[in-house]
Amino acid sequence: MAETAAESNQPVEPSGILPEDSVLSLEEYLEMQAAIGNKTRYRILRTLTHNGDLSASDLKETLGLEANSLHYHLDLLVDVGLVQNRKRKEADSAGLYSYYRASALGEGILEHGVEELMRREHEFQERYS
Repeated sequence: MAETAAESNQPVEPSGILPEDSVLSLEEYLEMQAAIGNKTRYRILRTLTHNGDLSASDLKETLGLEANSLHYHLDLLVDVGLVQNRKRKEADSAGLYSYYRASALGEGILEHGVEELMRREHEFQERYS
């Protein structure tokens, strides 16, 4: 049996951070955390979460971003699985076929990560100051 930190008086690295049947690797979870740590990507994800499906044009106008910057950040969010790029078979009223939406993982990391910390800021401040 493995010796605990209390028994050995030495620090030990915790093990078993992911369930055995985890769909994603630790590296994939960390890539998501890194992506959401960027203010522009955070704003994109939060806007999608609060507004639902949006086109790149809607995001560009709403967030005041340059098209190349927006697409760079959207591509990264799509690559790590926080945002989905969906294609329509027919154009919408604006003539667009493509739109973006927050994935379930994107909604979860926002709701139970950054925004949870923000909601509990005063509690943490009182506890640790």
